[in-house]
Amino acid sequence: MDWLRALFGFKGWEVSLAMRYLRTRRKDGGIAVIAIISYVGITLAVTALISTLSIMNGFQTEMITRLLAFGGDAVIYGRPLNDFAHRDQMLDRVRAVPGVTQVTPYLTSAALIQSGVGDIDGAYVRGVAPEALRNTPIIAKTIEKGGSLDSFGQGDYGGDGIVVGDGLATRLGLAAGDSVTLVSSGGSTAFGSTPRRKSYTIIGIFHSGVSDFDKATIYMPIQQAQLFFDREDEWDMVEVKVKPELAYDIAKMRAPIVHAAGEGAMYQDWTQQFSSLWGALNVERMAMRFILFFIVIIAALNIISGIVMLVKNKTRDIAILRTMGADRFSVTRIFFLTGSSIGAAGTLSGLMLGALFCTFIAQIQYFLEWVFHTKLFNPDIYYLDHVPARMEPGEVAFVVIGSLLAACVSTLFPSLWAAKLEPVEALRYE
Repeated sequence: MDWLRALFGFKGWEVSLAMRYLRTRRKDGGIAVIAIISYVGITLAVTALISTLSIMNGFQTEMITRLLAFGGDAVIYGRPLNDFAHRDQMLDRVRAVPGVTQVTPYLTSAALIQSGVGDIDGAYVRGVAPEALRNTPIIAKTIEKGGSLDSFGQGDYGGDGIVVGDGLATRLGLAAGDSVTLVSSGGSTAFGSTPRRKSYTIIGIFHSGVSDFDKATIYMPIQQAQLFFDREDEWDMVEVKVKPELAYDIAKMRAPIVHAAGEGAMYQDWTQQFSSLWGALNVERMAMRFILFFIVIIAALNIISGIVMLVKNKTRDIAILRTMGADRFSVTRIFFLTGSSIGAAGTLSGLMLGALFCTFIAQIQYFLEWVFHTKLFNPDIYYLDHVPARMEPGEVAFVVIGSLLAACVSTLFPSLWAAKLEPVEALRYE
């Protein structure tokens, strides 16, 4: 540890001399031009890395948020759902778990939907409690003009009003107020199994932005779904939603939720339901993090050439310092501080520019669209009015620390080489 204290125990005159070397012009043996190039390179590299990772985080968060808005953060299924006498108490116990915000039973089944002009398409009918659908912002807040959820769930067995995705409505040419016919795969009658047909009225069309749901989803009151599919008082699963801050740490909720649900309860959270997507997103983010970090390393390597040139131009100064009593560590510290200062300044500037870019990314997008008279991010495709960006403190710290380390390591080797110069050899040709 003594050599570490000797290396980083900067003295006032060493700092002054290092800063003086940064300011001297190239013709005087300084590295001002190379220092500026290295500084700009590190600044742009750190800015690009922070901005890219933040935009990836923004898109990932937006995607996961939309997926979770449909199916909740976790589901419960298994034996407790078949215990008709006690399952309402089970719902109350799960709702009482700290962190749980909503517990809703549902059932789902495939069906055919036929428009008034005879067009037919397949869809998944999802039976939900009316209050649960109204408390789902991605549905309730995206109902197209002319539709409403006010009458959803009203009438015998929940009524005959349904809500469909805009992708499905577009394919069949449907609008709010139209009548459609649903056909189930089969139901039990006195004459055996036969398809069921029933007319329903579209009371709302939603557009969530998740195309897989928008083009194939129909919402129906759960009582009506039980009647239509001949599944009296049955549930498929129970959706569980937790507080937003717990959604990305949902694994911690497994034990208390399963305990509250009771013996025989099966549990699956969203990281298991969308395991392939979640795994792909994590791998992609990790790969991009390290690939883009090579840009920072390449920018930091420019410092080596600058310090090497500085050492060669300052050979005479090094010899004089050594003859005046400066030790090898002092010489190392001078050139190490010169190079690391470039890296630190570039990293700090890159951090500030990256943070400003992510904070005002919407305004930057709107300005560029105004200048070039074009849409850079079409909301009709992405259902977002601007590019999302979310800075994560952990990733920003990774970029900043990594950039500083890259700059210090790049500076260390030419600084050690400068300390090895002998005064006699350095002054031989002076």
